[in-house]
Amino acid sequence: MSNVQTARDMYAAFGRGDIPTVLAIFHPDIEWREAEGNPYRPDGTPWVGPQAVLEKLFMRIGSEWEGFTVAVRVLHDAGEYVVMEGRYTGTYKPSGKSIDTQTCHVLCFRDGKLLSFQQYVDTGQLQAALATP
Repeated sequence: MSNVQTARDMYAAFGRGDIPTVLAIFHPDIEWREAEGNPYRPDGTPWVGPQAVLEKLFMRIGSEWEGFTVAVRVLHDAGEYVVMEGRYTGTYKPSGKSIDTQTCHVLCFRDGKLLSFQQYVDTGQLQAALATP
C-alpha cells in the first residue's frame, strides 16, 4: 500500500471517529508536532508515542470540540513524505466559538507506519476559539 493511501485511510478513520484504526497506523516511536503557538502545545515540542497523542490531543479534541473535522483537500506524494492540504472546522464547546481554517500536515512514513507528523495551521484562529470570556 502506498503512503498516500495509508494517509487517506488514516484521515478517513479519524473522520468517522475510529481512533483505534488511526493509532494502529502510528509507528511506536511517532513524533507528533503541533504548530508553534497551537494552544494545545504552544512550544511545538513533540509528543512521542501513540499513547501520548491519544491522551494529550485526541481525547481533548473529542471532549472539547463539537463537530471537529479535518477536511482533506489534496494529498501530495513525496515518497516517504505525504503532504496534506486541508481545513479544520468545528466549534470549541467552552467558548462556543467556531473555526474554519486552512491547515497543512507533513507526514513521514517508515515501513507503512506514520513516524512523524508536523502541523501547520493559523494558530491565531485556534487561540481565539479557545479564549473563553
